[in-house]
Amino acid sequence: MKRSTRGKLSINGREALTGYLFIAPWLIGLGIFVAYPLLFTIYMSFNDVRITNLGLQMNWVGFENMTHAFLKDNQFPIILVEEIVRMLIAIPLIILFALFVSVLLHVRFPGRSVFRAFFFLPVIFSTGTVLNQLFFQGAGGLTILEQYNIAGFILTNFPKALADPLIQVLDMLVIILWYSGVQVLMFLIGFQTIGSQVYEAARIDGSTAWMTLWKITLPGLAPFILLNTIFTIVDMSTFPFSGVMAYIVGSMNTAGFGYISAIALIYFILIFVLILLVLAVFRRASRNRRRG
Repeated sequence: MKRSTRGKLSINGREALTGYLFIAPWLIGLGIFVAYPLLFTIYMSFNDVRITNLGLQMNWVGFENMTHAFLKDNQFPIILVEEIVRMLIAIPLIILFALFVSVLLHVRFPGRSVFRAFFFLPVIFSTGTVLNQLFFQGAGGLTILEQYNIAGFILTNFPKALADPLIQVLDMLVIILWYSGVQVLMFLIGFQTIGSQVYEAARIDGSTAWMTLWKITLPGLAPFILLNTIFTIVDMSTFPFSGVMAYIVGSMNTAGFGYISAIALIYFILIFVLILLVLAVFRRASRNRRRG
């Protein structure tokens, strides 16, 4: 018995070692390119960082950079609020559009694979340079906004804090929807997890397409909706036209690395809190669905 136990432990140990060796490159990359820059950014946010001939000179200032961002900087709080509101408007649009397209592409029809590739191609080509060229050439928005003066209607009937981000989202609606390729692909994968026999049973029971969508499709896609929402939050937070990102890059040479690090840390914390709220909402909805 002792020999078999020792042999079993040695086998488990070898399997664990093999697993660690496989993920070692990822762990090394995570530590070098994610963990270390994040920790160093947090450290710099509590310092006044100066670039000298001897390198970086840091003087500890505590929370002075963060208080300066909210109490003395008259641009950052406004840009931050507008960016959060813009994300709250754009993210549901992307998720709903991706879900709608994935439902259409899930139906069997000739040339379905070609259409799936078309919707994923923008993800490949949507680099910062390509998006900038499209936006500056006026290809990012909708022409009906100018034809029917929708921007004027929004400014007249909505508060300015909501109207400005909404108009910015509409001006870049085409480019924003370009970011739905990955979400469409994830939803298509989610459809594969729902067995066809479930739909056949619902059809035999006389369930309508609308009932099937609400009772079978959406509950089955709930984990993928959560995954897509988190992915879209992270993706939109680094959007090439993000006001916060543009402010950080533009202030890099004038505000100092310590203050810029504090702004970036504040932005990171808000995005992280938003993700936690999304997780809490989906967890509560899942519990209510199980009870019901």
